[in-house]
Amino acid sequence: MPPNNDRSRDRNVPGKSAVREARNASSRQKAFYWLLGAIVLVGVAALSYVATKPKSAPRDAIQTADTANAGPAQGYLMGKVDAPVKILEFADFECPACAGFSVVTEPDVRTRIINTGLANITYYDFPLTMHHNTLPASNAAACADEQGKFWPMHDRIFQAQDEWNGEATDSPKPFLKRYAQEVGLDVAKWESCYDARKYQKRISANFAEGLRRGVNRTPSFVIGNKLYEGMASYDAMKAIVDSLAKPK
Repeated sequence: MPPNNDRSRDRNVPGKSAVREARNASSRQKAFYWLLGAIVLVGVAALSYVATKPKSAPRDAIQTADTANAGPAQGYLMGKVDAPVKILEFADFECPACAGFSVVTEPDVRTRIINTGLANITYYDFPLTMHHNTLPASNAAACADEQGKFWPMHDRIFQAQDEWNGEATDSPKPFLKRYAQEVGLDVAKWESCYDARKYQKRISANFAEGLRRGVNRTPSFVIGNKLYEGMASYDAMKAIVDSLAKPK
């Protein structure tokens, strides 16, 4: 019987399973290269975005101010002009620590230090760029000062900081306007002043004064020509005032 040449040829021809495996291997290889190409494209796009993305300012960066041309600083005084000790406060209306000092510590400072004549205190605006609504608040307080009510407005703004600050609203004016009414201002006159930003130059001058004195955080206090960053308690401030008020 002649040999079966078909069987001999079959030995040299890949079987169906081998063909399938080869095809699957080829498909896996193609998929790998497609995936690798996609990763490269995504990486290139990400690098391009990072390279062209505008760099954001640090969150603790402070405003720049023209310290040479800002004009003389004009803070807001409380207490006797001739008090033996002068306390200068540099604060930001949107700063939580400043609100803490105003609400918790300052009532005792006023009652037991300012009202007794041991010292006076002068508030200076030091608005930080990280706080989006602090300039409107400084503007609102300055316009209240025009009617002799800076300190009542100061207190009301700090007491309600959580409802008008930059995290709570992009439109602080309605809140500030309500406070103006609550502290007894002529609201129409206050609003005209507020909308015109009448005291922006004064705010900038106060800020420049803080820079000149080395202030870089809020609240900061200058007492007896020495800079104190923050104030932990009434007792801490009283001790400083007492040390300066003692006869030499």
